[in-house]
Amino acid sequence: MRRLEDFPDAHLRIFDRPALPDASDVRSVYLIGICGKGMGALAELFAQAGNTVRGSDAAAYPPMRTRLEGLGIPIDEGYDAAHLDPAPDLVIVGNACTPTHAEATHAREHRLVQASFPEALAHYFLKDRRPVVIAGTHGKTTTTGLAIHIFRETGLDPGFLVGGVMAGDEATSAVGSGSYFIIEGDEYDSAYFDKRPKMHLYQPQVAVVTSMEFDHADIYDDWEDYQEAFQAFVRMIPEDGLLVLNGDDAGVRSLAGETSANVVFVGHDADNDVSASSARIEEGGQRFEVVVDGYEPFEVILPMGGAHNRFNALAVIAVALHEGIPPGELARGIASFKGMKRRQEIRGEFGGVLVVDDFAHHPTAVAGTIQAVRECWPGRRVIAVFEPRSNSSRRKLFERPYGEAFDDADLVFLSAPPLRHNDDPTDFLDPHIVAETIRGRGTPAKAHEGAEAILPAILAQLMPNDLVLIMSNGSFDGLVDSLISALHQRQ
Repeated sequence: MRRLEDFPDAHLRIFDRPALPDASDVRSVYLIGICGKGMGALAELFAQAGNTVRGSDAAAYPPMRTRLEGLGIPIDEGYDAAHLDPAPDLVIVGNACTPTHAEATHAREHRLVQASFPEALAHYFLKDRRPVVIAGTHGKTTTTGLAIHIFRETGLDPGFLVGGVMAGDEATSAVGSGSYFIIEGDEYDSAYFDKRPKMHLYQPQVAVVTSMEFDHADIYDDWEDYQEAFQAFVRMIPEDGLLVLNGDDAGVRSLAGETSANVVFVGHDADNDVSASSARIEEGGQRFEVVVDGYEPFEVILPMGGAHNRFNALAVIAVALHEGIPPGELARGIASFKGMKRRQEIRGEFGGVLVVDDFAHHPTAVAGTIQAVRECWPGRRVIAVFEPRSNSSRRKLFERPYGEAFDDADLVFLSAPPLRHNDDPTDFLDPHIVAETIRGRGTPAKAHEGAEAILPAILAQLMPNDLVLIMSNGSFDGLVDSLISALHQRQ
């Protein structure tokens, strides 16, 4: 990762910040970029802790705006230094802020007490807790959500913060009363004045690394740079802590050499400490036996498809058993898990067409998600619709991997990402090249200029018993809702 000293505007990034006060001295909290998933969840934590909370965002859209305002948290749309007058006791600076951001600049120039998102979470909510940090390129949101669900179902009442919405109670965070705090450990950077990965600030005592595959090309220079972030992360776990690693992945397995903590390997291979056997696919999910040294094999019913979700469950099982949750309670918790919003989320069936919404954006996640829905609904034609929206997915280096990620689909529609002000046009992904590669591998595919153009093309192809899988880590300009509305009208 780049050091602050390496930026041309380093003089705006390196400055003395006032020390963070104790929680008892903080009454008012202001969040810049409050409608982001993580920032909104943090706003909820501060509100639950009794603080007066408010914030701003460039485009304060539902559902986060609706959720926060329902909690009595006011939101200013747009950014203005006047929002910080009078000065709050604490300003949380979202990592989307640049050094010249109007409110971030005011906070810096007026020496307001300010912190990054992970710094504030650690300082005000992780002290005197047992942090359980779920990290990895893929699967961390679902794994975190499943861990939270099981710990809650077994009466441990953990604090938690996850970068997604848990289906059922729509929760993203809670202070909790128990000793555990379960966090999704993001490897993205913390703030314009702190380029450390967020997960480095979370003081892990129990940690999981689900996977490692090069991502966030806008932050990390190369694969070695990306690996080093995880190596440094696992070194932070104390000797009496626990590290759960994906034992099927040689790169992740190698992290065992970087820590003095207790290490447990999980995966599908039988040589792991925790593994699965006799996996059977069922519509909408799967069941399998868990094999763990020291326990009789026990059956688990997981209401989610895909080998990647089976692995996610094994990782949570390893953590839960280590923390003393009995297998029977563990199995019941897994069976009652309703999943995460936008992770194989079934939005409904309309005229025989099943609509599934998913957050997948990395090529490996796209391929795994397509494979999972095909397993869960084997009799349906799978129509994959994808928008490359993240900073990494829009780069040219991912053209070939995306071209190889759709082999299990029957038909593919790609959306061209809009060029942003900070994008390099010479390094910008061309969806038409991706579509050509997909076609060359035997799957019909076409690229369109955006959601408005892609919708009629999808509708022209849909037939009863089709499954439409829409994948984006953003809003996709409301394509899912537009498609559902159009299918309703067609019915």
